[in-house]
Formats: sequence, structure tokens, C-alpha cells
Amino acid sequence: MILVTGANGHLGAATLAALRARGVAATGGSRTPGAGMRRLDFDDRAGLDLAGVSTLVLISAGYGEDDLVVERHAAVLDAAVRDGVHHLVYTSLTGAGDHLGFALAHRATERLVRASGLPWTILRNGLYAELFGGLLMWADDGVESAFGDGAVAAVAREDLAQAAATVAADPARHGGRTYDLVGTPITAGQVADRLGVHHRTITLAEYRRRLTEAPGLLPFQPPMLASIATSIRHGFLGDTAPDLANLLGCPIRDPLATAVAAASFTRAGAGG
Repeated sequence: MILVTGANGHLGAATLAALRARGVAATGGSRTPGAGMRRLDFDDRAGLDLAGVSTLVLISAGYGEDDLVVERHAAVLDAAVRDGVHHLVYTSLTGAGDHLGFALAHRATERLVRASGLPWTILRNGLYAELFGGLLMWADDGVESAFGDGAVAAVAREDLAQAAATVAADPARHGGRTYDLVGTPITAGQVADRLGVHHRTITLAEYRRRLTEAPGLLPFQPPMLASIATSIRHGFLGDTAPDLANLLGCPIRDPLATAVAAASFTRAGAGG
């Protein structure tokens, strides 16, 4: 049986749906499980139960400080070894993302995965096109961002879910492989053009100021988001690779269309 962690999250839910659509026996795990899911609380090390799981798709444990995320992942890996999981698929971060503020937890987890003794596959996911579009800030005359003219090889979340399902459904074929799953480069200006509005670049200092004043953000999140902006602005996230299309066996979804849809949704949510 295949088990997908974080099954109530966007990527986990889409991966589970993709597996079930293929007729593959799969279930989900979550801290708050739905019907037919298994309870998996990464903070409850003693309660982690992976018995009967042949392939584990470990969706990254979500945003948190590095020590917390790595500890959560380590707990799951220990349970996987103890309970006899046959193959581990880990959703990591694109290799171009080493400058990002949340890269360390992914790279540390990759080390743990390789040292675990389990057969493994690492999926280094690019930045979501949904996230890129959603980070554009609406103003009276268009959208603003700190991305400048920089491009990001963004990827639709659904494509990443399909890739994870492809690997999990036939893990032996992908054993010991690390895939860099990025899309085609897009810019904030291109998103604005599709929306029929102007794009204005703000400074990184102004962006950081807005982030620190934004309600609801945890202390580690403003520097994390600022790292995304400066990495895109200075050309570190624009390189593409063929791994995603090769895994899918078809052209990838248009990340620009996905980003435009996300930006439009943000505008509607803001009442614009």
C-alpha cells in the first residue's frame, strides 16, 4: 500500500487523488485525518504508525523553523525504517533553491533520507506557479512585486502531484534518483500582461517592510518570503530542466496560465 503524508494539504491531496485515479491502492495520512485516512502526527513520534506501508510519499512537513521541520522528518524516517517501509519518496526543493530561506531543512532531510538505508527517490520540486501568482500585490493601477524582471521556472502544483504519483506507483524504476522538477521561466511582467495591467517593481526593503507589518505571518516567514523575491530578482530560479516532462510523458501545464489564475483569485479575494 502507498501512503501519502500531508493528505489534507494541497500537494498531498492532489497526489493521493492522482494515485487513486490510476487505480493504485493508496491512502493518506494527516494530523487531522479524514475518512479512510491514517492519523499521522509528526510531533507524536511514539504514535507514528506506518505498518503495512510499502511506499511512503513524504510531503514536506510544512513551514516551520528548520529544527522543527527536520525533527519531524527524522521522526517519520525512523518510523519508516522500524515498520519496514520498502521505498521512500520525498518531495524536496529544486536544486536552484539553495539560496532560499527554507532550503536548509530540505537539504538536511535529503541527507537523512540517503542515510536511512531505505530505497529512496527525491523529487526536487520547483516553486509553485500558484505561489508566484499569489505573491503579486494588487494596487490601484496594477500589481506590484519585488521580483523585478527576474524569471522563475515555476510549475503547476498538479504537475508535481502527477509526477509524485508516477514515481510512487512504480518506485523500483526510480530508485536512487533525484529529479529536478521545474517548469518554464515566467516573469511578473508576463503575468501582468496577461491580466491586462501594469507591473511595478518595489525595492526589497519596501517588500520586507510590508511583510513585517502583514498580519498573521509567523516570525520566520518574512525572511523566507523575502528570500524568494531576491532569488527571483537576481536570476537564481529561472533555469529549466526536462525531468518533469520526462516523468509525465507529456508537456507540462502552462505555469503562466496557472500564475495568472492565482493572481486573479487573490484580486477577487481582496475585493478588487
